[in-house]
Amino acid sequence: MEHFGIWGMIPPILTITLAFITKDVIVSLFLGILSGCLIVAGGNPAAALMQVTDLLAGSLADGWNIRIFLFCGLLGALVGMLSKTGAAQAFGTWVSKRLKNATASQFATFLFGFIVFIDDYFNSLTVGTVMRPINDKNRVSRAKLAYILDSTAAPVCILAPVSSWVVTVMSIVKSSEGFDKLGISDFEFFIRSVPYNLYALTTLLMILVVIFFKTDFGAMKSAETLAKSTGKLWNEEKYGVISGDLREEQTTRAKPVDMLLPIVLLIIFAIAFFPIVTWLNAIDGNSITTLAQAAASMSIRDAFINTDSSYALFYAIIFTLTVTYIYYLLRRLMNLKEASEAVRTGIQSMIPALIILTMAWSIGKVIRAAPADGGLGLARYLSELVVGSSFPLQMLPGIVFVLSAVIAFATGTSWGTFGIMIPLIMPITVGLAQQAGFSSDASLNAVLICVSAVLGGAVFGDHASPISDTTILSSTGASCPHLEHVATQMPYALFVASCSLIGFITGGIFMNGLSAWGAVLVVFIAGLGILPRISTKQRK
Repeated sequence: MEHFGIWGMIPPILTITLAFITKDVIVSLFLGILSGCLIVAGGNPAAALMQVTDLLAGSLADGWNIRIFLFCGLLGALVGMLSKTGAAQAFGTWVSKRLKNATASQFATFLFGFIVFIDDYFNSLTVGTVMRPINDKNRVSRAKLAYILDSTAAPVCILAPVSSWVVTVMSIVKSSEGFDKLGISDFEFFIRSVPYNLYALTTLLMILVVIFFKTDFGAMKSAETLAKSTGKLWNEEKYGVISGDLREEQTTRAKPVDMLLPIVLLIIFAIAFFPIVTWLNAIDGNSITTLAQAAASMSIRDAFINTDSSYALFYAIIFTLTVTYIYYLLRRLMNLKEASEAVRTGIQSMIPALIILTMAWSIGKVIRAAPADGGLGLARYLSELVVGSSFPLQMLPGIVFVLSAVIAFATGTSWGTFGIMIPLIMPITVGLAQQAGFSSDASLNAVLICVSAVLGGAVFGDHASPISDTTILSSTGASCPHLEHVATQMPYALFVASCSLIGFITGGIFMNGLSAWGAVLVVFIAGLGILPRISTKQRK
């Protein structure tokens, strides 16, 4: 048995429903995990509880997960020191004199997020730490900040030529059946697929429109109105408490550089460790025995894209935390007792987010894994619904986009969706194109648009899913109640996804990117002319 069929939909649906009813994400996630384990255990509650325990422990036993877990906790420690010393307040005061309005602070957040493209986790947490106090002073709602963080995480990483996302996609594409018939390298395939990545590109366009034209609608409009009229940057009564937020100390000793230096160090260390990790892994003790030999054995591009970002980020935060700790002591911004208190308080502020992250990994595993591995095999079931149906090639991009979105939304992962859908879609598209008598260029266009539909649907599902780790970390980086971030971002993500779906349907009919973008822009402009008006009428 490869899956449990429609039963696999119960955990994600139950989790999302309970989260919005109870406003308690942790309890909702736990019950979602338990429901999945009950199905796998055949209704045996004792066996299900034991499996829940094993899942939670197994999530933190995974090397990648525990390093990301510790990175988040130690980043909280760094934020704790920034708050304790008053460095965050000093930097916010200095920048707020230059970014004097909400538009400027939001655009600066967008640019910072666009520049920090090496990793989506790093993006959400680091940019949030730097830009939160600045946006607070300009009365930008935490929900808007979380939206900008989340929208410049996965959508940017999937477009950047050097990122862990891209090497993952290229490796899956290259190993898929039918790729060798395209007569193109994996990297060139990725570069040529970028213009077809409708969802990621339209998401970035959406951010700019929202920032400069103030076209807010839905729950985001309510959040922005509350922030501007009352100064309340989040709605705790409606959406619950925030995590990762600390009260800043009032001090006159700290200077803007005291905030800027640790962040710059973190970025420098992260960028440096990305290739260093690859070089260290290349040392085999035989042909390569030193770091210099490892560096000489590969290009810097290969060193970046073949790295393990969890190692790089973990090393970066350890080095940054150590240097910052010593620096603050030498600057006499805090003593040893205050430093220990700041680190402890900072880590404590991240505990709710860390619990949510661990549970999100656990529910993702029970949903994705095959029954033989103790899971429900939901993604395989959803894939078979399409693969087992008969439909024309022209309809494939639209169907693939929707299916990839459903899988990613339900499982909370885009990478898992890439691994499932691309190997399925590549041979189907190549075979249908050959059967239709397409030329080599037309066949390549068909494959590009279909694989891009997988990428776009997966990124949308990851972007919108309340159990996605990047969604959780974006709400943490912005110190926004998680449910408020989900509720305010969802209408924007759905709107962009709807535009992208129309684009993929149109692009599939004509099998070219220009027709796809023409359809996207028509729907995008029309929607932005209608949705804010509807939102205003509903408020009245």
